[in-house]
Order: sequence, then structure tokens, then C-alpha cells
Amino acid sequence: MTKNDKETIIVQISDIHVGEQHFVPSLLTRCIDEINELCPDIVIITGDLTANGFRMEYDTVKNYLSPIKCTNILIQLGNHDSRNVGYLHFEDIFGDRYISFNNNKVSIVAADSSEPDLDNGQIGREHYDWIKNEFSKCDNNSFKIFAMHHHLVPVPNTGRERNIVNDAGDVLETVIDAGVDMVLCGHKHVPYLWRIEDMLVVTAGTVSCLRLRGKIEPSYNIIYVREKEIDIYRRSPFDKIEKIIGVSRKEKKSKIYDKFIKEKKQ
Repeated sequence: MTKNDKETIIVQISDIHVGEQHFVPSLLTRCIDEINELCPDIVIITGDLTANGFRMEYDTVKNYLSPIKCTNILIQLGNHDSRNVGYLHFEDIFGDRYISFNNNKVSIVAADSSEPDLDNGQIGREHYDWIKNEFSKCDNNSFKIFAMHHHLVPVPNTGRERNIVNDAGDVLETVIDAGVDMVLCGHKHVPYLWRIEDMLVVTAGTVSCLRLRGKIEPSYNIIYVREKEIDIYRRSPFDKIEKIIGVSRKEKKSKIYDKFIKEKKQ
């Protein structure tokens, strides 16, 4: 895996959980070393930086993340981060909870899906138009990514479903209408990938927490966005790296879905 000027390398890490008894510092520091060796264009952290949203936890995670050399770091909060009014500390340290990024090759819109002191979440109808408008500003050839903490579709092998975003159907319609190519999620500590229409829904596992299910290991995602294809790798700190999917980029969405959307709007 070598970098060239015609690709964008994105690293997605999630569910760090600093302050929790199952947090393993060496896994996070090793992941950051591996990120710096890779020299990605973008690093996305999809929430649950902390255990309980306390200021001291935020200060600690900031110190852990500060060695990352990537210029473009997009950080979201998760349900754990919103506990105890922790979203106020998030805003003080990391900035806006609703962010967008565009480098002419990749366009990323990230929205806060957390609700204070609740494990479940939602995006909220007041943000649907904002999401569409942010994606409408980018070039049609840009690879469009929507990022959120909670998972948009159920993740297998995670027990009974209860933490999917409350407005999952509306969010799914919003991102498909906006021409989104990929959705990045976290939350369940189980990595998984769905393909819906021509859109990939990629869920990251936890990078540094041992609160795991079955034989799942801590891991993070590496995404290569190239002119004609997308490759996604899953890497475990200190351990193996494996390719989980490689797909070609399509210039147009499914003709069947386009027809459905056209008829729906009439």
C-alpha cells in the first residue's frame, strides 16, 4: 500500500473510551504511531472519546491525540462524550459538533448524533437540509462521505437492536438524496460493512477498549479513495491488517433508484 497524488487516504478510528477501566493506552498510542507512518490525508474520529464526558477525560484524550501529524483531523462526539453535559467540554477543546470538509477530491459532512445522557441518538430533522446543502457545495466528482457516531443500520452479532439512531429512515433518505457514497459510523465496537444501493455503510470497531464481543479485536479502518476504486482495510494495533472490500467507483447512481426518487417527488 503506497501513497500517490491521485488518492486520498482516510483513517477512521472510533470509541477510544479514555477514563474507562477497559481502556488500553498502549493500543491507542500504537495506533497513532501507525497513523503517522501511513501519513493519511484525513483522520476521522467517530465519537466516544471519553467514558463519561468529564473535563479531565477530555484533557487526557486531547494529550493522547496531539501527536497525530495529519493536518485534517475531524472529530465527533458520541453518547459517552455527551454524558454529564460533556458536549460543552467537547466544544471548548475540539470545536463544532457539525462540521464539513472538502479537498476537491473528498467531501465530508459530520453531524452529532448524540443525546445528553442517553445511549441512543438521532440527527434530527432540523439538520437534514443542512446536510444536503453542505454536500451540494462540492463538485459532482467528489467522493461524498457522511460521518456520525451511532450506527445507521443494525450491526450483526451485537445483541438486540436498541441504539440505532431514532430517525434512521429519514437520515438514510437524506444521505441517499444527497448522493452520499459512504457513511462512517462507530458506537457498537463491532466493525461491519453494508452496501445499500451504491452507498457503503462502514462501521468501525473500538480502537483502544477491551469491552468487546466474541472474538472481535480492537481495530480501526483505513480507506483509500482513488479515481476509479475504493479500497477499505481493517487494521489492529500491533497486529494484522486485512483488506475487507475493494469496489469500483460509479459515475452515476442506480438507474432504478433514480427513477424511484423522481416518481416520489412528483
